[in-house]
Amino acid sequence: MGEPTERRKFQRRRTERDRLPIMTKVSYSLGTAVDMWGLWMYAAVAFAVFNLYLGVPTWMVGLALTLIRIFDAIVDPLVGWLSDNLRSEWGRRRPFILIAGILSGLGLPILFLVSPSWVGIKFLGLSAVFWYMLFSNMVYIPIISSFTVPYYSLGAEMSPDYEERTSIMSYRSVAQKISELANFYALRFTNLAWFLIPGTAQKNTLRGLQVYTSIFGVVMAVFAVIIFFRVKERYYAKVVVKIKRRISILSSFGATLKCVPFRKMMVVGIAFTLGTSMVGALGYYATVFYVAGGDKITGDNWQFWMGVAFMLGGLLGVPIHASLAHRIGKRRAVVIACLVGICGYGGSWFLYTPEIIWLQTIASGLMGMSAASLWMLHSSIGADIIDHDELHTQERREGSFTACASYILKLGNSLGYYFSGLILTWSGFTWKLKVQAPETIFWIRFSLASLPVAGLIIAIIFVLRMRITKEKAEDNRRRLEDRRGRV
Repeated sequence: MGEPTERRKFQRRRTERDRLPIMTKVSYSLGTAVDMWGLWMYAAVAFAVFNLYLGVPTWMVGLALTLIRIFDAIVDPLVGWLSDNLRSEWGRRRPFILIAGILSGLGLPILFLVSPSWVGIKFLGLSAVFWYMLFSNMVYIPIISSFTVPYYSLGAEMSPDYEERTSIMSYRSVAQKISELANFYALRFTNLAWFLIPGTAQKNTLRGLQVYTSIFGVVMAVFAVIIFFRVKERYYAKVVVKIKRRISILSSFGATLKCVPFRKMMVVGIAFTLGTSMVGALGYYATVFYVAGGDKITGDNWQFWMGVAFMLGGLLGVPIHASLAHRIGKRRAVVIACLVGICGYGGSWFLYTPEIIWLQTIASGLMGMSAASLWMLHSSIGADIIDHDELHTQERREGSFTACASYILKLGNSLGYYFSGLILTWSGFTWKLKVQAPETIFWIRFSLASLPVAGLIIAIIFVLRMRITKEKAEDNRRRLEDRRGRV
């Protein structure tokens, strides 16, 4: 009786030592807003700005978003490698977070500094707007990636405790849902009277986005400064600085991809990402051209309320699934999150209806609950996988894992954007028509309701094949601390 009691006391003392102050977790969670606005706001509004407002064909917008994400995926591994190998008095991650966070915020409006007169100008047979989309992002993406990869790497090294990692990711997921609301509100912001073109019922969407991104860019810079001063790197002084050998970029990613649990979780992530990003734009088109009958202003307003529902679903889902992860394990909690997503996306066939327009918010809420919970648990499991890797390689390579995961997920995202444009083109969508053909509406709705469900089923299959349980993760930690001490 005495030995188990002492073991429980030791475990309780260790858990208390590993628990972070609430303000530290809140400060860290602010960084997800920089990622959300700097990387994903553009994708959220691209079809509305460049197709519906400027008239660039949907397939061309989809192609541009695909090439942008592919370039993004190529940049991430380089940033991860640089971050893993940096040694400075401020750590590995924080210098990147400070400098890149400020620059990415100040540079965000550049992505929308395009002129409507460029639409008719062609270069190599493609609109000048298409080329501006590509080249402006080729300048911006290395900057925002220099923030996001070190930022997410930092999250994996804030605590060695199995349960506390889920808590950290819970704070981050809640902050993500709140900040994501700004992406949904972006188009509604352009409906303000300031951006209405005099003498017409039309709005200047482009000018509205330029103002909007300028405001949020300043907030991004402020958040980066807060993270730099309020969040520390726990593993740096006790583990990382003792490793003098620099990790080569090729061996780093080769070793990362050899990690079997990591590969299985990447299939989970890419199955969810590919399925949902493939229809991300289609949800907006379904709202505007089916539910709202082609009224873009009404559609934009409902898109905002969809965003509110998505956020509330995420805020509700995160604590529920964090509690489930504590009770039944992280893998089973992921399965439940996927089942919620299947209900949301599959149910969109019935819930997106012009008869009762607000029903679509229920589908959006379920989608938000699934997405927030899945990515929270995906990140928490990822931190356990990094411990597993350290046990076998004797290296801490959070940056490599984060960048490699980002590469694979963004590749899936880029293909999803491309297929979105193809689906819209193949369905016969014409941006000049207020009322689309019935078969066009059918294929948009069918794709929205079916493709994510297929991805979520694949995610369930592979997460159940991932063998790092709570007991295994705690055993890995004990063996690591026996070898190199506590952090």
